[in-house]
Amino acid sequence: MVWVPLSPTSSDRRAPLRAASTTTMSLEWLMDWSLSLDGLRDFIATGIQSFRDCDATALVAVACLLVLFVWYCYHVGREQPRAYATVNALMQSAEANGVQNGFVYCQSPECVRCSHHDGLNQKLYHNLQEYAKRYSWSGMGRIHKGIREQGRYLNSRPSIQKPEVFFLPDLPTTPYFSRDTQKHDVELLERNFQTILCEFETLYKAFSNCSLPQGWKMNSTPSGEWFTFYLVNQGMCVPRNCRRCPRTYRLLGSLRTCIGNNVFGNACISVLSPGTVIAEHYGPTNIRIRCHLGLKTPSNCELVVGGEPQCWAEGRCLLFDDSFLHTAFHEGAPEEGPRVVFMVDLWHPNVAAAERQALDFIFAPGR
Repeated sequence: MVWVPLSPTSSDRRAPLRAASTTTMSLEWLMDWSLSLDGLRDFIATGIQSFRDCDATALVAVACLLVLFVWYCYHVGREQPRAYATVNALMQSAEANGVQNGFVYCQSPECVRCSHHDGLNQKLYHNLQEYAKRYSWSGMGRIHKGIREQGRYLNSRPSIQKPEVFFLPDLPTTPYFSRDTQKHDVELLERNFQTILCEFETLYKAFSNCSLPQGWKMNSTPSGEWFTFYLVNQGMCVPRNCRRCPRTYRLLGSLRTCIGNNVFGNACISVLSPGTVIAEHYGPTNIRIRCHLGLKTPSNCELVVGGEPQCWAEGRCLLFDDSFLHTAFHEGAPEEGPRVVFMVDLWHPNVAAAERQALDFIFAPGR
């Protein structure tokens, strides 16, 4: 029997070719996969070596910067002002004499510091937006920052300085200011010392033991008596009082830095009787400096601001930041008479002109 090889069919011819092709593709894939693993291993090894070579302090610094950047992005995204505890809420447990935790509050319904301020920061933010629409956002960065962050600024300030209504950030901080800070206004007040003193003495003749003369206000104190006669009260002129002190009132119009158009501006005669102590307290804001022109300054009278004592002098101005914890007392003998100063609120020298205009708009009386 002779074996004759059969001719392969077309399907039989394709089968070996398919098998060879599949084997070749598998080998190529394995080689590529092996090369990929080698590359990945080399990449990982290079990264590990880079971390080993890098200083650990630098890595910590980079991580901290990354965390701060994420926090900043979140912080900036929150455009609405934060809510904070209002002054009124802090005063709910105040005693009838107006003293709480050693600090004095006048508890007057007209007082911008003592009255109810629910939603105050939202209101201020709205006023700022309205101002910017009418005028410009230029120069408003610090005010915008202050209003937006009132909760943080008012609640986290050190105890020596805590303005109770509005804190403007990035202002230089000091309990007392040099007379040269507002040189023009200081010199103008001191040149008119006798004029102001004469009008006060005319007013003071009306005092008696049985009643408080018209136009005078009595303030709460732990001991003694403290009287004030306002020409300007929280940005509002007191016409009846101004008519009784016409020359002093006209003098206010000549001052360059007097705050006369917002609720933080005051001008008054302040009288402390012998034996009077004004309890420690904070003013409402740091955008102003308070000027005291000494009219009558007996011995044993002192003003203490931020723990630093100063004495008044007749015919001389004393400038201080009343957003610091401060107190005043008159421990002189009764026969020496009262301590009397003319008090006027001036702009903080580092509040720019554009900021003053905006703050007058935002804190306009009755707004």
